[in-house]
Amino acid sequence: MIEIEYKGGNSVVITTKKVTLVVDPHLSMIGLKDLRTNDMVLLATEQRFLLPAPEARVVIDSPGEYEVGDSTIYGIAVQRHIDHEADDKKTTMYCIEIGDIRIALLGNIAAKGLSDQMEDIGVVDVLIIPVGGGGYTLDATSATHIVRQIDPKVVIPVHYADTSIQYEVPQDTLLTFTDELGAPVESMAKYKLKSAASLPQTTTVVEITRS
Repeated sequence: MIEIEYKGGNSVVITTKKVTLVVDPHLSMIGLKDLRTNDMVLLATEQRFLLPAPEARVVIDSPGEYEVGDSTIYGIAVQRHIDHEADDKKTTMYCIEIGDIRIALLGNIAAKGLSDQMEDIGVVDVLIIPVGGGGYTLDATSATHIVRQIDPKVVIPVHYADTSIQYEVPQDTLLTFTDELGAPVESMAKYKLKSAASLPQTTTVVEITRS
């Protein structure tokens, strides 16, 4: 069983039978409480989303291949949305294999540079993607283009307008993205997935209530 919770910003918590993965736990930078990482695997898509975490089981903040518990994690260097093509790649996106499920976490990436990494990304069952735009993250149009390129069964949008969050720049609503994509939408408190056999047959947006 895999459970995915949404915490705000790009932050999600992915729980399996043997490990808990905490993504981008530094939430105080957007006015929320930082996430605890005790005996958990901390994944950071950028250095600024990282926390000092001596109590964490493992800290992963750069490209590479990692084996933790029942998960294999691949970190891939990509260009940030706010940087220029000549700049160093400062974001790490992650592909996570748990049993027969493959999850991709994109972070604040530049859409135009992603095509170079499509082979590394491979087949994706669940795609976690920021959609708020504002010149800071992917906007609805760019996110929709990426979703159609990757063609996952489940799309979990993150980093969109929320009155309780103090984003650096205004973010578009989730509705802006779902209208653009035009896929079915399901809302829930947590996304729970037993195996690849329980995935929807066509691309479905899963809106997870921020907890």
